[in-house]
Amino acid sequence: MSNHKIIFTGPVGAGKTTAIGSISDSPVVRTDEHASDMTQDHKPETTVAMDYGVMLLGNNERIHLYGTPGQERFSFMWEILSQGGLGLVLLLDNSRADPFKDMAFFLDAFKSFIAENKVAIGITKMDISPEPSLEDYHKRIQAHGINPPLFEVDAREGEDISKLVEALLYTLDPWLGE
Repeated sequence: MSNHKIIFTGPVGAGKTTAIGSISDSPVVRTDEHASDMTQDHKPETTVAMDYGVMLLGNNERIHLYGTPGQERFSFMWEILSQGGLGLVLLLDNSRADPFKDMAFFLDAFKSFIAENKVAIGITKMDISPEPSLEDYHKRIQAHGINPPLFEVDAREGEDISKLVEALLYTLDPWLGE
């Protein structure tokens, strides 16, 4: 059996827990607790350690899916969860006050991981807030010196998240499709 690990990260409320749940082939392990800080303005519960799911690929291959907490005060978990990971899925909530600031923060926080691996970016809640556009994100990402796959996604839709993970896997190994 071949095992791989992908990390899901992003700000509180971007859809990390939901995304993992939408593609996991096993029940998701969640470490949600009642929000006790400004997070409660966004949602009643928040991830405090991690989310965990498994995606079965066939040929006895599995992808272990780890979701990080979105709050910076739990950032010590980011490094722990990233160990042994082959790629990063960054989810950004387009309805937040400054999603570009969120993007820059997480790209910087995971800079060394991204440099050694790959990243794919999913923009959630574009149905609620259509601006900024995907083109705006592409322009901003160039300033970070990377060119990752970038998609509008609905974290509740397994097909959207599967395509995002697939794009990440293709950046890691372009020969996967052959």
